[in-house]
Amino acid sequence: MFMAFFIPGILGYGGGPASIPLVEKEVVDRYEWLTVNEFSEMLAMANALPGPIATKMAGYIGYMEGGILGSIVAVFATVAPSLILMIALMSLLYKYKDSPKVKRMTAYIRPTIAVLLGVMAYSFFSTSYEGAGLYQTVGIAVVSFVLLEKLRVPPALVIVGALVYGALFLS
Repeated sequence: MFMAFFIPGILGYGGGPASIPLVEKEVVDRYEWLTVNEFSEMLAMANALPGPIATKMAGYIGYMEGGILGSIVAVFATVAPSLILMIALMSLLYKYKDSPKVKRMTAYIRPTIAVLLGVMAYSFFSTSYEGAGLYQTVGIAVVSFVLLEKLRVPPALVIVGALVYGALFLS
């Protein structure tokens, strides 16, 4: 349990969204604790709740696999890399925070994170396409886009709406 969340915590440079594909790889592919569908549903619910996404995912998956102790271990493993680095390297980070090299390194990492998120989105789309069909998948995506971008509906309400639609019409 610890390693399943510690490794994405180390490699997920950029925070929770950057670690989502890494956590998915661990819990879906490597340990097979969740299916892709279960992971996408858990991710949707985690996005609807306030707080950091990585710790919510860790808490939920840890609880499902190991109860309260599993939840504690998973959440600690998620925050441990940042905690250790912040304690050990605080003065070094403060000294070089405005360095052009550090800013350039961050600029190089962002496209990698974008690709990882794109691969994950494609995986979710293909799973949805297989389960619900093309019209349902595209319809939900278009309606969600319009609600989020044009009408500025809060993401939590769009997620709940999609879940209700799925429960009523796709089950």
